[in-house]
Amino acid sequence: MTVSALLILIYVLVLASYLGFELISKVPPTLHTPLMSGSNAISGITIVGALIACNELGYASLAKWLGMFALVLATINVVGGYAVTDRMLKMFKKK
Repeated sequence: MTVSALLILIYVLVLASYLGFELISKVPPTLHTPLMSGSNAISGITIVGALIACNELGYASLAKWLGMFALVLATINVVGGYAVTDRMLKMFKKK
């Protein structure tokens, strides 16, 4: 991997992190839980990308470990998001 390609990847990471933080901080608390469903869909895409990164033959060992780390974090995010959404929906059921 060349230095310019690494700089582009770092730039994309920093930009995505900044935009994600700005977007999430602007969401009011009443809308946060319903938006978890959309977040789960995005994390599902992350899981697919991480699986590809873990299994690709042409990637370096570091990329495979980072793919595995991304897979674990995205899985935790999806499971936690569905648990929170399920808990929210149980609040609206009749007793």
